[in-house]
Amino acid sequence: MAEKFDYIIVGAGSAGCVLANRLSEDGKYSVCLLEAGPPDWHPLIHIPAGFIYTLTNPSINWLYKSEPSWGTNGRSMSVPRGKTLGGSSSINGLVFNRGQPMDFDVWAQKGNLGWSYADVLPYFRSYEKRIGEGDDTYRGRSGEQIITDLEWRHPLCDAFVEAAVDMGMPRNSDYNGRSQEGVSYVQRTTLGRRRVSAARAFLNPAKSRPNLKIITRAHTTKILFEGKRAIGVRYAKGGRGGREVDVLAGREVILSSGVINSPHLLQISGVGDAKKLQELGIELVHHLPGVGENLRDHFAPRFTARAKNTGTINEMSRGPKLVKEIGKYFLGKPSIVGLGPTLVYCFWHSDERVRNHDLQLTFAPASYKEGVQSALDDEPGFTVAGWQQRPESLGYVRATSSDPFTAPVIQPNYLDNEEDRRVVLAAMKLTRKLMHSKQLAPYLDHEVYPGQQFQSDDELLQIARERGTSTYHKMGTCRMGPSSDPTAVVDTDLRVYGLEGLRVIDASIMPTMLSSNLNAGALMIGEKGAAHILDKKLPATEGVSAH
Repeated sequence: MAEKFDYIIVGAGSAGCVLANRLSEDGKYSVCLLEAGPPDWHPLIHIPAGFIYTLTNPSINWLYKSEPSWGTNGRSMSVPRGKTLGGSSSINGLVFNRGQPMDFDVWAQKGNLGWSYADVLPYFRSYEKRIGEGDDTYRGRSGEQIITDLEWRHPLCDAFVEAAVDMGMPRNSDYNGRSQEGVSYVQRTTLGRRRVSAARAFLNPAKSRPNLKIITRAHTTKILFEGKRAIGVRYAKGGRGGREVDVLAGREVILSSGVINSPHLLQISGVGDAKKLQELGIELVHHLPGVGENLRDHFAPRFTARAKNTGTINEMSRGPKLVKEIGKYFLGKPSIVGLGPTLVYCFWHSDERVRNHDLQLTFAPASYKEGVQSALDDEPGFTVAGWQQRPESLGYVRATSSDPFTAPVIQPNYLDNEEDRRVVLAAMKLTRKLMHSKQLAPYLDHEVYPGQQFQSDDELLQIARERGTSTYHKMGTCRMGPSSDPTAVVDTDLRVYGLEGLRVIDASIMPTMLSSNLNAGALMIGEKGAAHILDKKLPATEGVSAH
């Protein structure tokens, strides 16, 4: 007989971990959390610099690939997604960035009432445990997710900050507070030497609860329906060829499988565009054409330089120098082993007349082969990357088969929108200006990529197409929207339109892109989604607005 729970959560990523904690907290409801990957035992998950290995590790990463496109000059790109407890929060670059208040006000303006900045701020504060500077009007101090400041310092980073300030950008001691604009070292989901993933923050305290059952290596293959009501799911234990098991939900099935797997599971279960599903031989349960559409991502051309007069992470990560860094790490001292890929953040604007800080720039005293963050250069180097905060280009995720183990097509359509091309060009020009600033001049040997011989807009756009990369911030494929929008997938309570007992609660519900990495937003969606389910909604924070 199939085991039955009040709630089934599919996916133990950022939102799923929050949901599992909150729905099981008072002991009233039984909760089953299904995760396709293994437990988060891999040691490199918990070491910050381990990201360089987890990005390419098939045991804890789905390792999807995107389709070639004009915007990538015919290239396919890696689409890493976490496949373990904690999901992508267990393999990401550890940066904590909410986005700017305007992002959420735009959500509300698009008809998603209850999702303005004033509405979502209490949920950010609820799960945060901010250790460091911050106005408590905006920051939480008693939640589970620990957020700390980067303590490691480097002369190249300091010079970059000084260059940004010299160009008019303010020093911002808390870009997750009242205003995002400015330059600063990053805030991170770490404590001491270790990563604080969503699993560590939210699942570990809840694991011993008798009403919470966590099942790993459980690849969900189908949502089970009776008519228009979701009644449970089927999963294969251990993946393809594994024993199939049904579990039933007395109250709701909640998809928290992420921007790729949530729409894919809906589609192979019969929820999506009727014509496309019928072409694949999938029995239609409900026609919902927006499933899998609205995919967006941040697209980043990276400029790299050869460094001089200082050491960089490139050479510190090899030989005796690496042994020394490992020793410092285990002694609890600042070390490159405790670093993620981004150390300094800069938020600015592409047009002085607009001043809406639509650009995000990052800096690191390290450079990567071919600009991809999985192999460091052999010689000293540093990297400045810039990208558009709120891209307009729309892509999609679509099933290609009724087989649940066949990966979907992922097409982000980078640079498809003309405005995206304009803003990315502005980001590249600002990137180069900072790289060649007087503050960095003592450390700049020469620009390696793309090289100063490339100056025109056409040349720079071609460089972006040839070497621009994903920043792994995909969202939007089960978009939240009002009932009048035929492409919306979920309502403001995150219930799937036209169906009962089924919600999607993860980054795929984002209507538009946040000006940020998406882990912080996904955690907020999990927190707010749980409050909607339990009818424990928090009152809006008065007196805050977009800045």
